[in-house]
Amino acid sequence: MTEFQLKILTPEGIVYEGKAESVIVRTTVGDKGILARHEPYVAALGIGQAKIRIEGNVRIAAISSGIIDVTPECTSILAQSFEWADEIDLERAEKAKALAEERIKQAKEDKKQLDIAEYKLKRAINRINVATKK
Repeated sequence: MTEFQLKILTPEGIVYEGKAESVIVRTTVGDKGILARHEPYVAALGIGQAKIRIEGNVRIAAISSGIIDVTPECTSILAQSFEWADEIDLERAEKAKALAEERIKQAKEDKKQLDIAEYKLKRAINRINVATKK
């Protein structure tokens, strides 16, 4: 399979920079697959999985919020968070889920706090699902 340049960045820095054979990410309008020589493309990323084929092996990651930018030179993923499945701290994700659920119960009439808690719950569930390969 033909390779292309891939760069994955978060606010903490570069997560991956190198060659990839394919990328599948969850955009805000559905899953999108990227192969070498893909047309230029930009999309917003939601909470979901990223599946990246590197040297014939597929690596799965939890991703939340960001963009994917495909150019002839490089495909870039700029994400709020990006965690490889084998690096997710499952215990921490479970605690984040429980805390978000508690905050949802407490938010009541505060729409902003409810939205934040729901986002954090979705992110925690995604991390748990990716870590346990669901």
